Amino acid sequence: MYLTKLNKLLLNVNKIVKRNYNNTLSYFAINLISLLLGFFIANALATLPGQTGDWGLVVSGILVAITETVSKLIYSINKEQIQKHKSYVTSLTIINNIKIGVIYGFFVDSFKLGS
Repeated sequence: MYLTKLNKLLLNVNKIVKRNYNNTLSYFAINLISLLLGFFIANALATLPGQTGDWGLVVSGILVAITETVSKLIYSINKEQIQKHKSYVTSLTIINNIKIGVIYGFFVDSFKLGS
């Protein structure tokens, strides 16, 4: 793998998360921040493409594909892989929390539209 700027950024973020993820309070804080980030992304995606009206179908298709891919990655990990690759699983947990926040944000937005 070549060390591009994106790869260096991801490695640095992974080091920071791995260093701070051992503390229980930071574990809770990182999970809460990732849930709120997903909620914010859902609100942004529900309002911005909806202004034109024709991007709703495209954005929803992309989001379903991303959600299903993340779910497949998260739920295909077995216990041996968790013990070997703790930092990889930590990153996937954060991505999964963002995904959960996005789904929750869309549910809340749909209830706002229904009332």
